[in-house]
Amino acid sequence: MWTDKEITGRIKQTVDWLRERVTEAKAKGLVVGISGGVDSAVVAGLCSRAFPENCIGVIMPSQSDPDDKEDALWIAEGFELRTIEVNLGGAHTQIMGQVKKDLESQGCKLEGEKISQGNLKARLRMSTLYSVANALNYMVVGTDNAPESFTGYFTKYGDGGVDLLPISSLTKAEVRAWARMLGLPMRIATRVPTAGLWEGQTDEAELGLTYDQIDRYLIGEKVSSEVQERVEALHRQSEHKRHLPPSLELPMLKVLD
Repeated sequence: MWTDKEITGRIKQTVDWLRERVTEAKAKGLVVGISGGVDSAVVAGLCSRAFPENCIGVIMPSQSDPDDKEDALWIAEGFELRTIEVNLGGAHTQIMGQVKKDLESQGCKLEGEKISQGNLKARLRMSTLYSVANALNYMVVGTDNAPESFTGYFTKYGDGGVDLLPISSLTKAEVRAWARMLGLPMRIATRVPTAGLWEGQTDEAELGLTYDQIDRYLIGEKVSSEVQERVEALHRQSEHKRHLPPSLELPMLKVLD
């Protein structure tokens, strides 16, 4: 297990890295979406240390559990982080309703409606964070951890659409250890992981794996063949999410005189 000194050193290194990236980009600060979960709480803590005067947390409910908002506000208050709330429920309902209505009018069968509406939530959050960031000349900080990054458990152009990923090399266990060092309580560190994409949704149910199983695979510990196959299958299937879209390279045509 990691010592407190090791964790403190890595937190300082990450805070310095955030400052360097903002300076390089000639930006002024950072914006992060706060959901109430441990990943966004840790990132909020890192951002508040890097830019205590130029950091803002955005709370974005969309038919969400009211406890999520309360936890997000509690986290922001603890880090003395300014917040704004942008309720995305109306926009989500309007867009999804119009899409569904028009597709059905064309006789289309909706096979992935739940995934579509869930990913729309994530993409509305991304657009909102960039609206805030662009208005303030800030950078958007993502909250994906190592298991999520490796398995592709993020929405393409949603929570995967960010400028900086400070905890994408941390296992879930490391994230929880950092949470403790940042002064977050156990109820946040041990909160059931969920992206809040629909009622009752949890990360581990969707992945078909526990974070502990993915952690152990990533650090090279022995796992069952079923776990290994599942993790590696998710990694292969999500490879496209970790790269820019492929482009067709055609030779330039000479303009005729």
